[in-house]
Amino acid sequence: MPLAKALELAQEYDLDLVEVAANARPPVCKLMDYGKFKYESAMKAREARKNQAHTVIKEMKLRPKIDPHDYDTKKGHVVRFLKQGDKVKITIMFRGREQSRPELGYRLLQRLADDVADLGFVESNPKQDGRNMIMVLGPHKKKTEAMAEAREAQAARKAGGRQQETAPADSPAEEPAEA
Repeated sequence: MPLAKALELAQEYDLDLVEVAANARPPVCKLMDYGKFKYESAMKAREARKNQAHTVIKEMKLRPKIDPHDYDTKKGHVVRFLKQGDKVKITIMFRGREQSRPELGYRLLQRLADDVADLGFVESNPKQDGRNMIMVLGPHKKKTEAMAEAREAQAARKAGGRQQETAPADSPAEEPAEA
């Protein structure tokens, strides 16, 4: 239809005339609320960014002569990182005479890898890098899956909290005892 008639229609319906395909013969235009269209596309982009996962590498530093309790604490942090879907870089720092015994660090890294084998896998094997020995662990589940599980768990906690607040008391209200 002619441009003048299309503009007239757009004004009549209080819409915008938006050119969709300029290179087509004849050019293709569409009647729409352009502000609403921009808003909806921005919301779609925002939702896509929300579901997008950033690859994060967390780092945990250990020493070859680590105390068992300290090892358990560090292992707990590694487990938490892997459950969140993040990669973990484990660094063993050697000082002084410890540098002559790299097998201690290697054994410690292997022990840690075995302890968290159900949550992650060894992405790069232990390598000596100067005074440090480095190993990278990757999670079995992707970051997006971990984020979705966390959201579901949070929603379940919220729903459980609301149920407790609104649940009627099973026992009748106690009356104060007379003295």
